[in-house]
Amino acid sequence: MRRRTHQRRAGERGIAALEFVLVFPFLLMVLFGIVDVSLLLCDKAVITNAAGEATRQGVVLRVPSASASQIQNVALSYTQNGLVTGGTATTPAVTVTPSGGCASAGSGNPLKVTISYTYQGIVVGTWLSVLTGPITITANATKNCE
Repeated sequence: MRRRTHQRRAGERGIAALEFVLVFPFLLMVLFGIVDVSLLLCDKAVITNAAGEATRQGVVLRVPSASASQIQNVALSYTQNGLVTGGTATTPAVTVTPSGGCASAGSGNPLKVTISYTYQGIVVGTWLSVLTGPITITANATKNCE
C-alpha cells in the first residue's frame, strides 16, 4: 500500500511539471502584454503633454509670434527623451494648423497641434505584427491665439 501512494505522488509531480510547461508560454505572453500596454499608455501621455506644450508655445503673445517650425521643434524636443518603446523608436509627426501658426490665424482664433506616433512594442511589434501591425497613437491640443 505504501509503495502505491509513493508511485502516485511521483506521477502527479510529473503531471504538474507538464502542465507548467504547457501554460508557461501563455503566462509570459500575458506578462509582456501588460508591460507593452503600459509602455503604450506612457507614450500616449507623453505625446498628449507635448501637444499641449507646443500649443501653449504657439499661442503665447510675443513679437514675432512662433512659426510652425518652432512649434514643431518644441513638440519634438519634449518627446525626444520622454518616449519609451520596447521595439524600434520612431520620430513623431507634428502638424500645426493653421500652417503659419498664430501669425496667420489671428488673435482669438484656434491653433491646433496634432502629434502622431507609431508605437512598435514588445508584443505588438513582434508577435502580433502579423495580425495588427504597429499601433499609431495620436494626440491633439487646441488653444486660442492671444
